[in-house]
This record gives sequence, C-alpha cells and structure tokens, in this order.
Amino acid sequence: MKLSVSLFVFALLVPFLLATSAYTHENFLQCLILHSRNDSISKVIYTPSNSLYSSVLKSSIRNTRFSTPSTPKPQVIVTPLGVSQIQETLSCSQKHGMQVRVRSGGHDYEGLSYVSRVPFVILDMINLRNISVDVENSFAWVQSGATLGELYYEIAEQSKTLGFPAGVCTTIGAGGHFSGGGYGTMLRKYGLAADNVIDAHLIDVKGRFLDRKSMGEDLFWAVRGGGGASFGVIVAWKIKLVSVPSTVTVFTVNKNLEQNATKILHRWQYIADKFDTDLFIRVILTGVSSSQKGNRTVQASFNSLYLGGKDKLLPLMQESFPELGLVSEDCKEMSWIQSILYFAGFPSGQSLDVLLNRTLTVISYKAKSDYVKNPIPESGLEGIWQRFYEKEAESAVLILNPYGGKMSEISESTIPFPHRAGNIYKIQYLVYWSEEGTAATESRVSWIRRLYAYMAPYVSKSPREAYINYRDLDIDLRKGPTVWSKSRGKGRRFGADLEEGLGLDPGLRSSLRPGLDLGLRSGLGLRLGHNGACRSRPSSRSWPQWSSPISATVLGVGLLD
Repeated sequence: MKLSVSLFVFALLVPFLLATSAYTHENFLQCLILHSRNDSISKVIYTPSNSLYSSVLKSSIRNTRFSTPSTPKPQVIVTPLGVSQIQETLSCSQKHGMQVRVRSGGHDYEGLSYVSRVPFVILDMINLRNISVDVENSFAWVQSGATLGELYYEIAEQSKTLGFPAGVCTTIGAGGHFSGGGYGTMLRKYGLAADNVIDAHLIDVKGRFLDRKSMGEDLFWAVRGGGGASFGVIVAWKIKLVSVPSTVTVFTVNKNLEQNATKILHRWQYIADKFDTDLFIRVILTGVSSSQKGNRTVQASFNSLYLGGKDKLLPLMQESFPELGLVSEDCKEMSWIQSILYFAGFPSGQSLDVLLNRTLTVISYKAKSDYVKNPIPESGLEGIWQRFYEKEAESAVLILNPYGGKMSEISESTIPFPHRAGNIYKIQYLVYWSEEGTAATESRVSWIRRLYAYMAPYVSKSPREAYINYRDLDIDLRKGPTVWSKSRGKGRRFGADLEEGLGLDPGLRSSLRPGLDLGLRSGLGLRLGHNGACRSRPSSRSWPQWSSPISATVLGVGLLD
C-alpha cells in the first residue's frame, strides 16, 4: 500500500518537476541574452533543440560509459569566447539554480565535467585555447581549453631546448590537468606540471577576474594540485618552461613471465625512485598471448625517457639496472618533442601536426590508483598475475610510474599535492571494454574492484592514498567522519571559516551540494583514507582536510596522464 501511494505521489510530481526544469532552463537563457554585453553570446549557446547540440556535447566525451541514452544531459552548453561570457554564465547559473560543469579536455574518468544529477550547464572551454610562449624568459601562458598536444607543439615551434613536464596523452586539457597536479616523463627531473605554475587567471563565483596578485597567495596555493574548480573557473595558467637537451633517448623493453618478468619487476621496485633524475622508467603491465598455445601470460613493458644520449644511458643502466639487459639496439635517440609523439603512441616519422588533433579515442573504461611505499614481494606480484588471467582482464592495464628525484625534494605542503618523499611509485589501474550493456560494464567494474581490494596490503595505508586526477567515485567521502585540521596545533572545521578566509561567498552553500552528492572532493590533493576521509600531515597552513567545490562550478577534467 505504501509503495502504491509513493508511486502515485511521484506520478503527480513528475509534470511539476519537468515544468520546473524547463522554466529554469528558459529563464537561464533569457538571463544570458539579457546580460550579454553584445549579441555574440547567442553564437556560443547550444540547447537540445539546436542541430549542433549533440556533436558539441560528444566532441569531448572520452569515456562512453557516460554517453548513453540514459546519461543525464546538460540543458545548455556554452562555449565562451572570452572572460565576459564566463562571468555571465556563472551569474545567470546562480540566479536560476543551474549547476555549472566546466569542461576542458573531456578526460574525466567519471564523466564529472559533463554529467550531473541536477539541471546543469556545461561551460566548455574549447574556444579558449590560446598559447603564448616567451622563449627569452622561459615561460608561457596557456588557456584552459588548450590541449597538452597544442602546448607541446607551440613550445617546439618556438624553441628546441625548452619543454614542459606534463602528461603523455596529447588530448588532455590543460585546465584540469594542471589543477590536479599533472605529471609526465620528466616528473623526476622537474616535478609536476602544477609545481611549475607561476601565475593563473581565475574567475571566482562573484565573477571577479583574478590573477596571482589579486587572489592572494593562499588561493593561488590552493588551485595548484587540489582541483582548481574548488575555487572558481581557471581561464589560463602561466607556466615555467624547463630546459631539455637537444637529444633524448627512449626505449621500450618487453619481458613476459617466461622471461623472468617477475624478478626483474621486483628488482625495479628497489631502484626506480633512486635512478639519476634524468632517467624515468615506468612499467606497463598487460595480459598477452603466451608462446604456449592457448595460454596467456603477463607482459611487463619497461618504457623509458632519458634526458641525454645513449652513450651515457647504456653505462648508467649497466651499473644500476643490469637485470633488464638493455642493449644499444633497444635505444632510440631523438628530440624531446619527438619523444612526446613516442610516448603518445604515434608511429615513427609522424608529423608534429598530429599534436594539434583534438579527436578523442572513445571507449568505456574504469580506473583507480594507488601509491606504493614499500616493494611488493614476488608472491604479491604473482597474485596480480592471477587476476590478469581472468576473462574480464583481457583489456586491462596497470601502469607503474616511478617517483623520487624532484618529487622527493619538494615539500608535501608546497602545493596541495602531498604525494612526495616516501613514495616509490604510483599505480594506475585501467580496464577497458567495447561491449555495450550493463552486464559488460558491471563485470569489468567488478574485476577492477576485486583487484583493488587484493592490493590493499601492498599499498599505502592509514590512509590509503589516491591521485586526484584519476577520479574514482568508489572512494565515497560521505562515509567518513568529520575531519579536523591540526595545522598550527589548532583544529579547524571545514566550512565558513575557509570561505571567509579566501574571500568567498558563504551564502552559496546550496551550490556546493551537487558536487558533494556526486562524491567529488578535491581533497586539496590530499590522501584519501579507507574510511573515506582525506587526511594530511600537519603543515604550516591551517587548511581543512578536504573541501568541496567552493563555487557553483565543478572543473571535472580528471585526466589520463
């Protein structure tokens, strides 16, 4: 009887809810047009009735898990041409109860840059992708809508001896990548992308256009590494470019289990974070067909960048990692910009123009991450191999990225990214599938969750850490207790204190709830505990241990580095 009554009440409410949604949508559009400083706003607005709406929406969706008929769609997409149109969008969204999702490159692992449970608008930064390189002073301004490929291309056009330490996937948007840390093959030499941000342009929830000076050092600290959209819309970053040699060396050496991969990988764990800082060797684990008919094995691909020629690399490897058996024929010398193409998986000889291609490879996937502080024993590695033999792991990948070097030299409180000294490497877990339907999705997600559970004894704990740019909504912060900061020896609960301290509007708490409900917690880049809490060691800053979006915006551009 109670169920029947509930269904009856729900049926009565549906027309009202639909009407309210339509009313909100129409009033939002009217507000945009009314407050626009010129008629150009109409040229960058897309609604479901617009013939281009679907193509604009799908243009930056990489994970097809979130591109189904049942996936919630934005009521409006705005592709701003300038700052004023961002300000107008934020203002009207607040007035008419529309949540704003900011999309840069569309790589968010959980689709949070283009999906929401409540009426929302996408602020797509695709038209804001200007890049200005100052070779003489070794810096660049990069707008949020620019991809890493576009950034690398522009740097290479201007200089052969400058580069930037960001990710290997060239279609990632700079907006979210830098705000969550951002790492690539030069992190052991130069740290994260966020470590090399020296200024930013941000629009806060009040519509103020701020740079580093006007936002203040506390807010500037907060937007680098902990998720920039916790505090506003990042329009552009000023980045410090780094020196690269005229010649770098790359190699990929594959070892399967029959070729002693277990022992070689076990040895790698003891030295990966201790190599010369010019040397980066990551390991990519996949399941492959075995030479024994009908069987499968696991392949470990040792994938490396060395900032120098092979004449220096080979003796270095012979001294520090002879177990790999690297020989001259394995090594390829090239320029730094050519190494970008190599790590992105482009064929040898490909034109640099491919870096300007924003077309995404679309497929369904689920991802997770971990940090490893002590070498995993061989018995633990063998347990991973067993899980690679399962059917659901046919298209699974584990990527082990080494830390150490510059990452260990930078304090965990320099920016809100605490994964520094003490970490040997980070694990990225990925499982892909092309089949449609709920069953295919559930089986792959179940597999990666089982693997993640198996890994618990071997990774960081109390709390178990995760990389913010590898968004994972299985980490549900709502289950955790209220967390208190003990910085400066004084507890401080998250809430109005933080908002007031940053000059943010405490009256916008209703705007925070959608981000909270989705489980999107930037955590200021902090550690995610088993119980869902985010924790950090005491630092010189009196910050809460986790935070939600402070503005009406959610910059959900989680990345595949």
